Amino acid sequence: MPARPPAVTRAKDGTVQIAGPFAGPASTRAVLDVAGAVLTWPVLDPTGLPAAEIHDVGQAQQWLWAVYGERVAAAVDAVASGAPEAAAAVASGAPEAAAGLMPAEQPTALAESAARLAFVHWAARWWPASHLDGIPALEPGALGLELAALTHECQQLLDEAGEVEGRELLEEHLPALAPLIRWRQSGAAPRRLDRVLRLIDDAADGLGLDGEALGRLRSALEQADGRVGTPLDLADLFVRQREFALAAGSAHPATGRVIARGSGTNDWCRYPPGFVDAAEDAVSWTVHALGAGRWIKVEVVAGGTAPVGGVRPAAEVSVERVNLAAEVHVDAGPPVRVPLARRDDVWTGRADLDIRASTTPSVEVGVLLPGFDPGPGADDRAAREAVRDLARRRLGEAAAPHDGEAAQSGPLLAEIVAAAVEEDF
Repeated sequence: MPARPPAVTRAKDGTVQIAGPFAGPASTRAVLDVAGAVLTWPVLDPTGLPAAEIHDVGQAQQWLWAVYGERVAAAVDAVASGAPEAAAAVASGAPEAAAGLMPAEQPTALAESAARLAFVHWAARWWPASHLDGIPALEPGALGLELAALTHECQQLLDEAGEVEGRELLEEHLPALAPLIRWRQSGAAPRRLDRVLRLIDDAADGLGLDGEALGRLRSALEQADGRVGTPLDLADLFVRQREFALAAGSAHPATGRVIARGSGTNDWCRYPPGFVDAAEDAVSWTVHALGAGRWIKVEVVAGGTAPVGGVRPAAEVSVERVNLAAEVHVDAGPPVRVPLARRDDVWTGRADLDIRASTTPSVEVGVLLPGFDPGPGADDRAAREAVRDLARRRLGEAAAPHDGEAAQSGPLLAEIVAAAVEEDF
């Protein structure tokens, strides 16, 4: 018997929901803003079709049928108009579906492209790049161009803001075209690369963009794949910043005696991607005593990448002009904010603490970016480890041959590059 179409319901606030919201922390959900709605996929356990929260049914009708099929699109209209009984009958396909005469629609090409676009947005925000954990960062140019290509491919889903974002993405990442063109010419590139490059060419043509980089692209696309056929080392082709200095301790001798030390909480939700190494033990602290005085030193291993363009932060903040901070709680007391400054590949900071000389303090430390931080939530350590496992698994798959992969599937281009250079990471 075919699978039942997703449920269509109306929330108390008037929004129409398809399949209901997926649970779990933000780092485990791929989210895509589309015309009139927000689509969500679970990253750790993909389910095919996304959940949707529709706030403008009229706008959403431009893509609903192409993602979910005509039956679900009709159900959304029925629920929005206040006829849930009719919607239930339309969504279930009864009695025809029960008789096997009207099977539920399968994921469409647009749904598959949208899922990939949402995953690229997720990877740009949540990929757990970590020198300490041995998870290389994704090549930002390859990631940005695939994001631009998919944005163009999914333009039926987008409103005007999304279309503007697509143009900005393309213009920002055009300098990264050169290594992708050389990769295609080598004859060792996945089929997906050709699809991405042709989408970029089509998007640029539609936007009236031109220039040297696009001229080289159009010339290359006129040639057959792998015409040059020269050997290629992706580690040499993609210029990356991979030099990390691990913080093995304080750069200067500590003053006074150490009375407590430990690791802090590294909650990725509280700062943009690329600022901090994603390892669970990237945040460390030491409490020192000198006479009756007590002070804490916090060290945080810095990340090695900058945020990828097109990633919308949790709050509007200019991340270039502010520094990270540590939030310190002593004996469950009110937080002490410790400004952090970056020195080489370590964020460091210190602050005096009000601790009685006769006690050993209980200390909790987290790292955040003021103005970006949504506030501390539950400790999602298990979810973060699941995301690391996902990244390792995908890198393993990206390292395997992919000559015969379908153009619509397979690892991201940036994942293939990361897997290729992992030994040098």
